[in-house]
Amino acid sequence: MKYKRVLLKLSGEALMGNKSFGIDHNILSQYANEIKGALETGVELAIVIGGGNIFRGIQQTDGSIDRVQGDYMGMLATMINSMALQSALENMGLYTRLMSAIKMEQISEPFIRRRAVRHLEKGRIVIFGAGTGNPYFTTDTAASLRAIEIEADIILKGTRVDGIYTADPEKDASAKKYESISFSEVYEKGLNVMDMTAFTLCNENKLPIIVFDMNQPGNLKKVISGQQVGTLVEL
Repeated sequence: MKYKRVLLKLSGEALMGNKSFGIDHNILSQYANEIKGALETGVELAIVIGGGNIFRGIQQTDGSIDRVQGDYMGMLATMINSMALQSALENMGLYTRLMSAIKMEQISEPFIRRRAVRHLEKGRIVIFGAGTGNPYFTTDTAASLRAIEIEADIILKGTRVDGIYTADPEKDASAKKYESISFSEVYEKGLNVMDMTAFTLCNENKLPIIVFDMNQPGNLKKVISGQQVGTLVEL
């Protein structure tokens, strides 16, 4: 095992599968399986999941929802996904804790850093919901912030592409993949790894990032074991 403690960032949109919004239970089960396999390495695992699959559905409005209100709705969407993932993991016999940046005592614990670390030390999967609890910040930023707070070794950003490319590989067939890249190169080339606030937080705190394909079975376990999967971003 290469990493002792990791933070896994998952996209909410990925949970849609082939649906236009909502949760595809096949994808949810697949992710839960991947996470169970990864835990067999003995790693301490925390998770942040986005809310785009639910919030995108709400967003089809006439624009009457203001930014701050919309961001809070997005935070609630991440809680729905976090609860769904928690349920899927517990159905596999795994121990989890859901911690929210917004108080929701009936369904989650409040985020307390020392308590989160203690859960991880006891082998529980900790899911961080409701983003940072503040508008104007994405779940990428929440993932970076929580990873730094719990002193994770690395952020694993699970996406539907197998790394960082010179251009969007879904649009440009000639795009080349980077095996590894520095933070400064990402800035210089204007590559889209995660939102700039989140990326800068990682850079300033010397926290490496691996971008990899979460939909490829076994990839999560391989990454945690130190195998070359995806693209590594480091200083």
